[in-house]
Parts: sequence; structure tokens; C-alpha cells
Amino acid sequence: MNLKDISTSVPKKDHSGKVSGQLPYISDVKVENMVYGVLYRSPIAYGKIKSIQLPKLPEGYDVVGAEDIPGPNYVKIIQEDQPIFANECVNYIGEPILMLVGEDLDTLYRLLNEVKVDFEENQAIYTLDEAIHQKSKPGVTMASYEFGESLAVISAIEQSAYRIIEEVYDTGYQEHVYLEPQGMLAIYKEEEIEVQGSMQCLYYIKNALLSALACGDDEVRVVQSPTGGGFGGKEEFPSMMACHVAVAAKAVKKSVMLVFDRAEDMVVTTKRHPAKLNYRTAIDKEGNILSLCVDIYLDGGANVGLSSVVLQRALINSAGVYKIPNFHAKGYVLKTNTVPNGAFRGFGAPQSFAGIESHMGHLSNQANIEPLEFKRKYLVKQGDPTITKGIFRDPILVEEMIEDLLNSSDYKKKKQEFHRFNQQSQRYKKGIGTSLFLHGCGFTGSGERDHIKATVKLVKSKDDQVSLKISNSDMGQGIYTTLSKIVAKELNLPYERVSYPSPDTKEVPDSGPTVASRTTMIVGKLLERAAKKLKDQWRAGEEQEVVEHYVHREMIPWNELTFTGDAYPAYSWGVNIVELEVDTLTGNVKLEKVYGNYEVGKVIDDRIMKGQIDGGLAQGFAYGYLEKMTSHLGKIQQKSISDYGPPTSLDVVPIESKVFDNPYADGPYGAKGAGELTLIGGAPAVQAAIENALQTSFQQIPVTPEVIIESLRVKEGDEG
Repeated sequence: MNLKDISTSVPKKDHSGKVSGQLPYISDVKVENMVYGVLYRSPIAYGKIKSIQLPKLPEGYDVVGAEDIPGPNYVKIIQEDQPIFANECVNYIGEPILMLVGEDLDTLYRLLNEVKVDFEENQAIYTLDEAIHQKSKPGVTMASYEFGESLAVISAIEQSAYRIIEEVYDTGYQEHVYLEPQGMLAIYKEEEIEVQGSMQCLYYIKNALLSALACGDDEVRVVQSPTGGGFGGKEEFPSMMACHVAVAAKAVKKSVMLVFDRAEDMVVTTKRHPAKLNYRTAIDKEGNILSLCVDIYLDGGANVGLSSVVLQRALINSAGVYKIPNFHAKGYVLKTNTVPNGAFRGFGAPQSFAGIESHMGHLSNQANIEPLEFKRKYLVKQGDPTITKGIFRDPILVEEMIEDLLNSSDYKKKKQEFHRFNQQSQRYKKGIGTSLFLHGCGFTGSGERDHIKATVKLVKSKDDQVSLKISNSDMGQGIYTTLSKIVAKELNLPYERVSYPSPDTKEVPDSGPTVASRTTMIVGKLLERAAKKLKDQWRAGEEQEVVEHYVHREMIPWNELTFTGDAYPAYSWGVNIVELEVDTLTGNVKLEKVYGNYEVGKVIDDRIMKGQIDGGLAQGFAYGYLEKMTSHLGKIQQKSISDYGPPTSLDVVPIESKVFDNPYADGPYGAKGAGELTLIGGAPAVQAAIENALQTSFQQIPVTPEVIIESLRVKEGDEG
């Protein structure tokens, strides 16, 4: 039985056994003895809390704060720097200080406006540029890494080089814009607190609750509700909300619901890190690269959260898909008194690829070589070392993918046609641009072996139905389908005889978080192995259970201190080509056609892969030219979807895509990760196409109409 032969047209049933066509999101849930919570948040960016004055609370209304936390007052992530409730000082506008709980939301918001907090305000750091200037001050640098060729060697190369090219590249915030805002419900029971909500990582939340509540393992239960999108925004942030509702439920002995509206969600939740990338490249007379140094600065916001790991990803991807001689990288996460930044699809790689693809395109001008041809000179090949002294072990099909796209897009002919069009058209200019990219699958280095240690379970009932017991969340990316198909194929069962219940920590082992393009490749492989084991010992009409544990592939050991070794067990690859038109009067960009070739090992489900490609590209393009989020004096300015401007159906154009088979031995039926890869190439391809249309260069994304008009004004001034 082929994976693609497994029909998934049979609708999954809800918990009542009926096909309803509806999913109850967390905001739809109502339980007995439930109250609502609202958070009082800091109105200032940085300062000390001197006093708190509360209004008189009606009967049945309560206040919950740091004094109600049984355990330590921090959200357990990596470092102990993020308070559950701020009680001494505040570090960003929007930081939670206390929670009011009660039956009526209108009453709660009225009471919230009557809370008076007296602050001693201090000088804040509002921007990444300010933080860079102060990075040597205590507490400003939250993480840093450095690796590559020695600076002494590079200095000697630079002294004999024909020319040194220096560029500074900036990327902005990106907002997740998941359709369902963040929401959590803590159900109070004397012997147990059960937390339900919209989430990606059940055991992250459970571990945070065990710490905050200072309780035993069996006193906390975490259940994923149907989740309306995540993209990384529901990776670490829900741990804080879960602590809020669980602490409140414990304090008031009632179930507590906390759901954000869109404005609150956009202002206080984590974003993609703004970044500044400084490139310094030595070239010879022919424009060949002799050495390249990159310094990466990430705006971590007020708390470090997952930023140190995001920085690792950004650095590991800092050379793109290129074998660059004498490469050196250094990176910093810097503290600003702004909303903390965190996980977002791609996890630091989109910033790096936007920067390196732009820089390589600009270097091609110095060499007087067409950008794509210049990039192809430096493409890594199978057997080449990675920049961290690992090895690209598996076949790399990027050259074949490029050739295929050159033919299907008529790339060379289009460039000539667009050039002629632009000579004749004064207002409208057409452009075509490319991007080449990869993405490491799974956790960095030995994270899967040393930290996650994933475990999966299959349970067979007496009527020979098989249930997946894993902690991974479906948030719209389709793992209910892909993982069920893997098990169904291995057991030679009809798809509808395999069930995947909503993950519940009381029922499922920790199979790791739903992040890092690891679910299909890592968890899917474990399920494939578990299904093989179950198949070998199958006993019809009996209850059976099979458990499988993660086994790490033998590679060059990863050393986080020296940043050496194999950063990932495998890589997925992509090539994008974008055609667009720029209106030089308004600065508006209109996409016309998009092409994408991808290699993700083996596709488990064609429709889901197409959904990942189309959705990822839309999100990636928007990062490059549409979505602009700004912070002024520490406060996010965009509070609605219309303010922020994500793509609508009118912005999505025909996407011609193709997936190349290149099965990976340690993935289920050869599959690798796909979820993050599809976003990464969008922004650099759009920027390259805009540059081709306007014959000018940009050093930032998003390339908004304002940026375009300003660049044209400067260009006209220079030419004048």
C-alpha cells in the first residue's frame, strides 16, 4: 500500500462520536464555577513598582498576583528572567502585574481602569540600535556566540584584498497573525489543576506549571484544545498564560478563563526578532569572495525567553547555502525594554537568509555577473563541510531544482522581456528575482538526544482500533493526517481505524514540542518504528501497547561552546523565483507569478505539502514587502490586522510548485521537515525582484511603498 493511496476523505469524529463539522475553540468552552480573568499590565517601559492601590472589589471578584504563586515567580523556559507577575520592577509596556477575576468581563474591565499603580520610572532602551551602543553594559547582552575562521587570518586576507565591501542589513518585527488569539482555561479540582488551551508544546506548559505551583506531577494536567494557528507564537508564550490561569484557579478555587482580544494579542505577545546584520566581505579584482564576516544582532525584547536558541539558528544559517572561504560569524541577543520576542516559523533563519541572499546579490554586481549565476558558483555540494565543521552528508539537488525552474519560468527570456518593458514604461517596472535556501530539520545539535528524549506510544483496542499517544499539536499544519497515514500504512489498516485524540499529558508521553520542523521527521519515524513493532506482535481482538524511544543518529558531536559539529541530522532545500511589477508613482508592489521547487525527502501527503508551500510563501512574501510592525517608545503601534497589513486573497497569486524526491533514511518513508522551509525564501526573492525592477538596491525588509518611494527619490537626486 502506497502512502498516497491512503484515502483521508473519511471525516474524523468529535469526542461524542458524531461528525459535527465544528470544533470548540477554547473561547467556546464553558465549565461549571468558571470566572474570567483580565490582566493589569505595565503602562511604562522600565521602572520600579512603588505601590499598588486596588478599587473596592464586589463580592465574587478577586485579585491575584505574585504573592499567590506557590513556587518561584518566573516562567520556566530556559533562564529565570520572566516573572509570572511583576512585583518589584517592570521591564516593558504590557508586562503583567496582577490579574482581576470575576464572572462579568465588563465589570472586570471597569475595575481594571480603577487600579492605580505608582511607579518610579527609569531610562529605558527602546531600540536595537540603542542596545548595540550599550551592549557592553551589564545585562544588555543576553546571549552571544562566535565561530569560524580566526580574525587574524581574515585580517591578513583583507589587507591583500582588492576591495572590502561592507553592508548593514535590517529586518523588522513580524506578527504571527494566527486566526485564533491566545487563550487558556484552568479547570479547578481539589486534587488537580487541568489547563486547556491553544498551544504547541504541552510539556513546556506542564513543566512551567509544576514549577509555578510547586506541586507533584499528578496534580497538573495539560490538554490541547483545537488550535487555530500557531507559527511559533503558541510555542513558549502560552506557558505564561497557563501560569496565570493556574495560579488564579488555585488561589480563588474556581476555574479561570483568560482569552485575549486581537488588540491585546498583538501588543503583548512575542514577535519575530528584529535583526541587524553587518557584512564585511573581501573580494579580488574579479569579484571573487576571499573572506566574509557577519555580525548578527537580535532584539530580544525585555526577557531572553528562547532568544538564545533563535540566535543559534540565525548564526548556523548565516552563510546561506554557500561554501564561502574564510567565513566568520558572531551574534548577540540584546535586551530592550520592549515586548519579548520569541519563536516564529523559521526561528532566526528568515532574518539570516534575507540578509545573505541580499548581500550575495549585491556582490554579484561587483563581479559583474548575473545574481543567480554568481550564487551558483558558491553552492555547497554533498560532502562539503558546514560552517560549523559538520558535513552535508546527503545528496543535494539544488542544481537540478534551479535548472528545472529556469526552464519552467523561462527565466532568461523573462529577464530580457522585463528589461525591454522597463525601457519603454516610465511608471511601471517589472522585475524577476530568485532565492536559494535550506533549513535544518529538528532541534539544534544534540537537543533531540540530550534534552527532548522523545517517546511515543501506540495503543490497540480489543476491536483492533489503533490510537496515537503523542504530545504533538495539530495547529492547522496537518499532522493529524500525516502521522495517522504513517501508522495506517505500516499496519496495513484503513485510515479511519487509526485515531489521534487531542493530546493530554495524563494520557500521552512527551514526544517533544511541535516546533523546529521535527514532527513528521522525528515523531513520524518513531511512530513508524512503533507500528512495525506492533505489527510484528499483533494479536487480533486483544488490547496491546507499544512504546518507542528516540535514538540519535551518529554524527559529529555538537559543541555549543565552540559552535562546532553537526548542527542538524538533515536539511531540506528550496529555490524560489518571483515575478512582480512596481508602480513607481505609488511604490506599490504587485506580485504576478511565483515559482517554488522544494526537496523535503519524501512527501507523505500531497495536499498538505501544497498547503505548506502556498501558506509559507504567502507568509514569507509578506515579511519581505507587506507586513510592517513598529514600536514607539516601547509600545507596539499596530493593534489590529488591518493596521498591520498581512496578505489577503488579493495579494496571493498563482504559485507553481514542484517537490523533488530525495528520501532521507532516518525519516518516515524518507520524509524530512517542510513547515519552516517554505517561508524562508519568500522575502529575499521579493526583494531581489524589486531590485531588478528598479535597478536599485535595498538593505532592509520589508520593502514597503514608503521605502521604495524614498529610494527612488534618492536615486533621482543622485542621477540629477
